[in-house]
Amino acid sequence: MKINEPPIIVEEYFNQSIEIVWNAITQLDQMKQWYFDNIPEFIVKVGFKTQFNVQAPSRDFLHIWEIIQVIPFQKIVYNWTFKDCFGSADVSFELFEIDNKTLLRVTNKVIENFDEDIPEFKRESCQAGWNYFIKDSLNNYLNK
Repeated sequence: MKINEPPIIVEEYFNQSIEIVWNAITQLDQMKQWYFDNIPEFIVKVGFKTQFNVQAPSRDFLHIWEIIQVIPFQKIVYNWTFKDCFGSADVSFELFEIDNKTLLRVTNKVIENFDEDIPEFKRESCQAGWNYFIKDSLNNYLNK
C-alpha cells in the first residue's frame, strides 16, 4: 500500500444503535470476539498504545497501535504500524445514524508507504482484511 493510492474504505450498516456498535469497536472484551482475540489492552484515550502479535503465513507481525483521535460515539482513529516493517496507516472508525440504522465507515489511509514485497501489505490483502473484519466478523458478532 502506498501514499499515492486512495484510502481503503469499507462501509457497513447495522440494525443496532450507535452505542452498541461503538462498544463493539472500543471495548476490549467485545473486540476480542470479532477482531483480534489477543489484544492485551485497549483504552479509548488519545495517546494510548498497545501491541500484539499476529501470525501470518509469511511471518509474524507485531501490530503496534496508538490512538490519535477520539470523539465518543462518533469516531476513533489509531495509527497502525508493524515492528521491523516499513509503513504506517491511520485507521478511522466513524459512526453515523441513518434511517434508524448505524453506518460504520472504516478508512485505512496510508501515511508512510508499506513494503509491497510483503504479500500482506498489498492493497488487495488490506481490502480483503477490512471486508472480512467489518462485513463478516463484526456483522456476525452484532447479529448473533
